[in-house]
Amino acid sequence: MRPALKTENDQQLNRRSFLHVSAAAAGGLVVSLYLDLPASALARGQMPPPKVYPPDAFVHIRPDGKIVITVNRLEFGQGVQTSLPMVLADEMDADWSQVIPELAPAADVYKDPVFGFQMVGGSGSIAHSFQQYRELGAKTRAMLIAAAAARWHVTPDKCRTENSVVYGPGNQSARYAELGTDAARKPVPDKATLKNPGEFRLIGKKVPRLDSRAKCDGSQKFGLDLDLPGMKIAVVAHPPVFGGRVKSLDDKEARTISGVRDVFEIQLVKGSGVAIVADRFWAAKQARDRLKIDWDLSGIEHPDSAQLWTRYKELARTPGNVAVARGDDKAMDSIPAARRIVAEYEFPYLAHTPMEPLNTTIRFDGDRAEAWVPSQFQTMDQMAIAQVLGLKPEQVTFHTEYAGGGFGRRAVIDSHVQREAAAIAKRHRSTPIKLIWTREDDVRGGYYRPMHAHRVEIGIGLDGLPAAWRHVIVGQSLVAGTPFAAMLIKNGVDQTTVEGAADTNYSISNFHVSAHNPTVNVPVLWWRSVGNTHTAFVMETLIDELATRAKIDPIVYRRKLLKPEAKKLRAALDLLDQESAAWRNKLPKGHASGISCHESFDTAVACAVDVSIENKRPRIHRATVAVDCGLAVNPLTIESQFQGGVGFGLTQLMTKGAITLADGRVEQRNFDGYAPPYIIDAPVMVDVHIVPSTEAPTGCGEPPVPVISPAVVNALARLTGKRYRSLPLVNI
Repeated sequence: MRPALKTENDQQLNRRSFLHVSAAAAGGLVVSLYLDLPASALARGQMPPPKVYPPDAFVHIRPDGKIVITVNRLEFGQGVQTSLPMVLADEMDADWSQVIPELAPAADVYKDPVFGFQMVGGSGSIAHSFQQYRELGAKTRAMLIAAAAARWHVTPDKCRTENSVVYGPGNQSARYAELGTDAARKPVPDKATLKNPGEFRLIGKKVPRLDSRAKCDGSQKFGLDLDLPGMKIAVVAHPPVFGGRVKSLDDKEARTISGVRDVFEIQLVKGSGVAIVADRFWAAKQARDRLKIDWDLSGIEHPDSAQLWTRYKELARTPGNVAVARGDDKAMDSIPAARRIVAEYEFPYLAHTPMEPLNTTIRFDGDRAEAWVPSQFQTMDQMAIAQVLGLKPEQVTFHTEYAGGGFGRRAVIDSHVQREAAAIAKRHRSTPIKLIWTREDDVRGGYYRPMHAHRVEIGIGLDGLPAAWRHVIVGQSLVAGTPFAAMLIKNGVDQTTVEGAADTNYSISNFHVSAHNPTVNVPVLWWRSVGNTHTAFVMETLIDELATRAKIDPIVYRRKLLKPEAKKLRAALDLLDQESAAWRNKLPKGHASGISCHESFDTAVACAVDVSIENKRPRIHRATVAVDCGLAVNPLTIESQFQGGVGFGLTQLMTKGAITLADGRVEQRNFDGYAPPYIIDAPVMVDVHIVPSTEAPTGCGEPPVPVISPAVVNALARLTGKRYRSLPLVNI
């Protein structure tokens, strides 16, 4: 998910960040770190509101020696609940065996220091909070040393720390737990000395995840597992066409189901639906199945996939709003037809289908409310709940719950699930209401990766390299009409539509990219790696086709074409070549290799795959991935992210990997019609190699997704002689 594109100004954190320190009521040290809005925001006159510090905002050193580190992000499989505590604990010299991570509630203190609101997205958890957590750890350590030095009547430079112990002259020592109360009385240092990379004990090491055991033994609780005294379960019947409204309702049969407590119409973000509240989920679902609803579907568009493709392809044949225009726009005209490629691509709507269905639990007590939400957008979801309930955001206690995947689906600008839950809870005061979206609700509920059409015309130079490139992209805007529009729509172009193409790292002298962002009555949303999901596929399959046509090795061709400043991609390609050459040069008969590389979220990735065809489907025997993500905070987590990301990226190749509409109605309903990759579809093995670096860490959650699909179809092209431009892969 990517709510904003980063600029140099955005990366400069305001130097007015500061710490708030106090002694915990039960003893020990409590440290809260606040960073103001980005300097660029302050420059625009957006002064932050008065600060309110939660009682244990970031670090709580308990008297028993346990160190609770609060994570300002959602944990939904990416490993941030281990990696961020690693950063803080390393600078703090904390005993890692005593560290306990906790997910932060919604609060100003936990806002992303770059984006300015509390969220997970843009692969920014480590990239944005690495320096933040380092400084917090270092300053906490400095205060503990100051407390010990004062106790022993020595200067701080005579003390050192290790494993939650301060050591001083004459074999003196004190545990952090003993020093907590005294440390809380010490002034916060304006600056703290950060470690050199050679001094790291945790950062850069393969550290097992702190949540692994709980996930393996089933004790980990997710939002869907929440069970509160007196809690009721709610489901909602949504209109079959987006934006439809209830015309009439017959709920007599639904109310006969044992355990059903209420049936009533509610307003949705667009249109209306019918809510059912019951003692248990199955009763609520049975009641919903028995509702007789006459829907008013007049006055709204009824999208149809076939008609949309016709419309999109027509638009793709005309220039859109210009995203980038470089060189001579008429250079193509001088290139003969024999040295041109014209390629048209189709990408369908895609659902996210995280394994844990969407859910939100809310209790409304009149003047206050409490919410339990597995949310990527805590700030926005808290505000939406407050708005529906007629409260201020600070009157809504917002707990961030563990989530079973998200891929962008839990980062919804309009907070539609939370608004539905709040509307139901408002009617049932003082009763916890858990709203559950079933898998069918999710698959048919919209908020898809937009469908896209691309049309590319390439003029090839005598050297076999692209001399001219005209590229038109058609797809819905992700941010039109939202608060993000001002940041992300430029010259009428949603930048998430063209990212990965307009900002390509390939050096093409005469380069023109434009886009159309038509309005369609289908809710759309960022899907893991956003625009790169389709733009990387187009760029990398065409670059591969050009390499084949020029009879140049695909890795060599890419090296020749990359811009000099594309140092990360070059490093990733070099490492990929080194780590995959042995198996690429000894492929069995009936196997072929495919190559791709792409940079997104400031992280460069190169991928090589070994593919054959079995039962008319691609069989991926091996995938080798090389990544340059700056400093690798936890290589073990990065490896997991890339292995999982490669599997997720294969979604768009699956035979049933498409959401389609007929007369406004989504034709798929569950995994029988919209099938994700299964074990047989995944690579038999995925080996991940990280470029050594001491540069600032960059994102790892989304960058693995764009590279796998083009690599696979590039291998298929070598096996079949065909070029694949329409996804999903229905026929090979």
